[in-house]
Amino acid sequence: MGKSWKFGDDIDTDVIIQGKYLVINEPEELAKHVFENLRPEFAAGVKEGDFVVAGENFGCGSSREHAPIALKASGIEAVIAKSYARIFFRNAINIGLRLVECEEVDSIQDGDELKADYENGVIINKTQDRTYGIKKFPDFLSKIIEKGGLVEFGKELYSQC
Repeated sequence: MGKSWKFGDDIDTDVIIQGKYLVINEPEELAKHVFENLRPEFAAGVKEGDFVVAGENFGCGSSREHAPIALKASGIEAVIAKSYARIFFRNAINIGLRLVECEEVDSIQDGDELKADYENGVIINKTQDRTYGIKKFPDFLSKIIEKGGLVEFGKELYSQC
């Protein structure tokens, strides 16, 4: 269970992690600067297992991998949004950042306590005593995320040959 950090539509990768930090190669260092201009309290306040909640087109903008890497390193369990920019979606899956598509995110409030039940395809909002359906990904995408990303998934496949 974790706290929700609520954002709106069209959250750009430049807002997630500013371009001036692209020289940083350590995920933990990048995490210290997530949402620095939009929500300066995020990096210091986010806890392991928290959720980023957003509207449509999350991760639009540049195709930098730093944005999903910084989010994953921040300790969030998942990003819950109505939709994702295509390149951000692919980059997130490739590094094992869990993304969840949910049409009902507008009713989730900042600070709500959430729990995810991925197997049954629901997000449970403990604060509001509500449950939201989520779109289940195909098995192969779920396996990539569970393994921690495409590289680890590929290593496992290769070891089976």
